[in-house]
Amino acid sequence: MGAAGSAIKGRERMRHSDIGVLDGPVLVFGGPYSNMQATQAVLEEVAARAATGICTGDTVAYCAKPRETLDLIRASGCAVVAGNCEAQLAQDADGCGCGFEPGTTCDVLSDAWYSFAARSVRPCDRKWMGALPDIITFHHRGARYGVIHGAVTDVARFIWPTTAAAVFEAEWDALEAMAGPVDHIIAGHCGLAFERPLRRGNWVNAGVVGMPPNDGRQATRFAVVQGGAVSIHTLSYDVAAAVSDMRDAGLTQGYHTALDSGYWPSEDVLPLDLRVSCASG
Repeated sequence: MGAAGSAIKGRERMRHSDIGVLDGPVLVFGGPYSNMQATQAVLEEVAARAATGICTGDTVAYCAKPRETLDLIRASGCAVVAGNCEAQLAQDADGCGCGFEPGTTCDVLSDAWYSFAARSVRPCDRKWMGALPDIITFHHRGARYGVIHGAVTDVARFIWPTTAAAVFEAEWDALEAMAGPVDHIIAGHCGLAFERPLRRGNWVNAGVVGMPPNDGRQATRFAVVQGGAVSIHTLSYDVAAAVSDMRDAGLTQGYHTALDSGYWPSEDVLPLDLRVSCASG
């Protein structure tokens, strides 16, 4: 997810990859976030379900094992959409381009983890990231799905379950202008899994596997497309090992405690109506 140093809005040339007809289960997950243990766990889910795996991007971010996480995902054969972190790292940009407002806690905290990630990824990783598509489409049980990171007009745009319907509709128009008609859209980036019925179909956020959704629980989220429907599932993994890795790497700015507590180090990225502190107060 920092606005400072962002070199992206939308790429000059959007890349679209159609991966064909997928009759079996499709497991869509976002935000591995350099969390090797969570990535191992979600890839085990892909294998156990005999599913096709698709990642909505941000393979590298907050946690301590960027190289290992990339190696796992690349070896798995999962299709991957370019997130803002991939776009920034591919360009060797000096910030994560996450869309955080400058000066907010999330923006300030991003300096440490992004610098760590930028030092850790290899030239071959940057080259791979630079070749990733911005949109993936596939057919499943007679419906066509589009998979993106944050939005089409801005890869780092935060779209929440409470975002105005007009925003969803405008992004749907933008996707169809690039990739043709779709019946449903699956996105990532914001960190919260949800399903929003719209005029043309459902907008689903698959959530992220590398960080809990600010709900006080350690379990993270992923989505499964099966039998013509999409469902959201929880993911358990070795949280203690992931936290230990972050401590060993010196990544102790707050996201290490978020893995354990289930609460983000700052809620200022969230709309007011989605902040736990507001809901409880």
